[in-house]
Amino acid sequence: MTRPPPRDASRDLYRRPKSRPAAPPQSTAKPTPADPDTAAKVVTSLANPVVKELRALHLKKERAESGLFLAEGLKLVTDALEESWPIRTLVHASRVKDQPLVKRAVATARARGALVLEVSDEVLTKICRRDNPQMVVAAFEQRLRRLADLTTPTGVWVALEGIKDPGNLGTVVRTVDSVGASGVILLGDVTDPFALEAVRATMGSLFHVPLIAATLDEFAAWKRARGIPVWGTHLRGAVDYRSVDWPETCVLMMGNEQSGLSDAHVEACDGIVKIPMAGKADSLNLAVATAVMLYEIRRARLTV
Repeated sequence: MTRPPPRDASRDLYRRPKSRPAAPPQSTAKPTPADPDTAAKVVTSLANPVVKELRALHLKKERAESGLFLAEGLKLVTDALEESWPIRTLVHASRVKDQPLVKRAVATARARGALVLEVSDEVLTKICRRDNPQMVVAAFEQRLRRLADLTTPTGVWVALEGIKDPGNLGTVVRTVDSVGASGVILLGDVTDPFALEAVRATMGSLFHVPLIAATLDEFAAWKRARGIPVWGTHLRGAVDYRSVDWPETCVLMMGNEQSGLSDAHVEACDGIVKIPMAGKADSLNLAVATAVMLYEIRRARLTV
């Protein structure tokens, strides 16, 4: 007797799947497209509601309301799955469905209750809003922690005041990951860390580096309560950053791209340092300056 087709789950991206009984052991035989338990939902229409909802995640308002964001590319999706980020939807191109890594990602997403869609290249182009899109895209739930939850901070944290450029933010997150620092604290009105440009710039480090959002008042109160030293960079700093005996646990505070640290944030610092300039340039890009500082602070703890 032929089994009835499954309900069209692709019409509700945001509804969490109902719990299901444990699935029986999977057969080693290759599933056929007609098997409703293993086949992905095939979507070719640009008017499909899930396609529209995924495309809408390019907008900050939609990300804020849904609590979701897009990750493009098999590497980013795989990194997120390996770090157990909650996945809501996974989309892949029909022409890569038999690739082993894609099949593994699909199996993991489905096991966690995610909706899996197999789509045409044209549909992927619409979702990603660009030509030559990645062949795998997924919608994940956002993770943004509270400063109050960081009760026993260790290692080096980077606090960013009012950072506006998503590419800079993503690069800082990637650098924090590369030097083995502890995480990033976002202070005040900042760019959305889950904007697609920021996510791309992290190259997957978003899924390894904790992000915390706080106001300056919250940060100042937390600093006093935890007794953690805070160092900032400023053009008016009189101390060469290379001359400091950097502690194992501290916060590096960096200002925004246009005006650097504000006076209020300077007041929250225990010390101010400066990166010397030998040429005609009087400043560095924020992400570059943060990288210079982090590699110096962590230099004694990095090995080749």
